[in-house]
Amino acid sequence: MSAIDERFARALHHSSQSTSFGQAFAPPIVNTSVYRLADDPSGPYQYARWANPTWTALEDALSILEDAETVTFPSGMAAIASVLYSTLKSGDRILLPSEGYYTVRVFAEKYLLPMGVVVDSCATAEVASHALDGYKLVWVETPSNPGLDLADIGAVARNAKAAGAIVAVDNTTMTPLGQRPLELGADVVVSADTKALNGHSDVLFGHVSSRNASVIGAVRDWRKIAGAVPGPHEAWLVHRGLETLEVRYSRMRFNALVLAELLERHPTVVAVRYPGLASHPAHRLSKTQMTGGGSLIALTLADRAAAERFIQGCVLMRESTSFGGVHTCAERRARWGDAVPDGFVRVSVGCEPSEVLVSEVERALNAA
Repeated sequence: MSAIDERFARALHHSSQSTSFGQAFAPPIVNTSVYRLADDPSGPYQYARWANPTWTALEDALSILEDAETVTFPSGMAAIASVLYSTLKSGDRILLPSEGYYTVRVFAEKYLLPMGVVVDSCATAEVASHALDGYKLVWVETPSNPGLDLADIGAVARNAKAAGAIVAVDNTTMTPLGQRPLELGADVVVSADTKALNGHSDVLFGHVSSRNASVIGAVRDWRKIAGAVPGPHEAWLVHRGLETLEVRYSRMRFNALVLAELLERHPTVVAVRYPGLASHPAHRLSKTQMTGGGSLIALTLADRAAAERFIQGCVLMRESTSFGGVHTCAERRARWGDAVPDGFVRVSVGCEPSEVLVSEVERALNAA
């Protein structure tokens, strides 16, 4: 039994361990803005912007899974903002991936630069060899979205520690089951739980995990003061989704590998990028820091028209801009301004029966 499997099993059963006979296993949705207080207020619940029992149940489960204290947020970007705002001040330097999730770069331009933070960037594949002296925070996204480039988390963490920098890893594409950044030396993990962790494309959510008490304390304090708090119903939905993460993610990874192998040999595909393929330039690294290749595939078709024909012609593929759900979806990323070819398609592989999905994708490719 792997350590990850053991942790997931504990996270799965944590809420039922304290229940008495006749009590529900599912945590309740606590809709309240106030709590009854004693003359001398104490205890975990005093005001709803500070804490909520439904958040607590989910944060406890995620803390077991991440093996680190966890704070939840109403979106992945809120989780990212909490780390950036609580860590950086005027004069600090941050290193961002130049081809990672574009909204992080937009955030840096709109809000970090005006507050006096020095923002630098480099390619994901080069961050492990980048000089880190003088940086306060090094931001890593691996595999990167949408290009699926990899960074050596262990090497980055060692270099950052020597330089006195903090390393934060966006682990959205892999989930805690697919990659363990904290165990590789990172200080902070962020995740957009909107994606695979919830898995049903019906909620926005995010979390931050860290074993560094001062870092996670600052993140929690920022949430309390800024008011970037999740709703109890959203927390309940994510908790429900978390319970099926292992079975969903296993199917998604299996489907993704089979599809990637099809795409690699199909004559209409100009290029395919998937960490689980031996052709990926960082395939060897993926085998040391990831469990499998993940559920995202990047492929390039001849041009915009071919890409759109493929996406729109595939019956078992939804055109949408998110990923990690039970339904396979895809989109042409150039329309958002990513530095990719017009025919570049990001495919988020879902949980459909494998043979049916592969057959339909091949049919759509032939038609495209």
